Amino acid sequence: QAQLVESGGGSVQAGGSLRLSCAASGYMYSTYCMAWFRQAPGKEREGVAAIRSDGMTSYADSVQGRFTISQDNAKNTLYLQMNSLKPEDTAMYYCAADKGTRLLWSLLKAYSYNYWGQGTQVTVSS
Repeated sequence: QAQLVESGGGSVQAGGSLRLSCAASGYMYSTYCMAWFRQAPGKEREGVAAIRSDGMTSYADSVQGRFTISQDNAKNTLYLQMNSLKPEDTAMYYCAADKGTRLLWSLLKAYSYNYWGQGTQVTVSS
């Protein structure tokens, strides 16, 4: 059973950058998937970026080229580097994880993950 804790959120002007971190603890699986989701008020939770234990990644079209997902396996930490931030990126960002692998098309689907962090707020002003 994994525990996930996000950090690094904050308020930034459009065009700025933030780096989110997700610290994982508990049982560690050799095969896994981890992802970042976000949810704005009145909108459904959407997948932003995901990574599999084999290194394959998937990004939402809206963040492609601006966001980068990475992991430090030795530190059990997931990162999301967010550059060129836009006001529409404003949302609560959640870290998600689960054991096993997933097909690439399902990596940004919320139903693929059973473990979730508490979220960290990102606010981008124009």
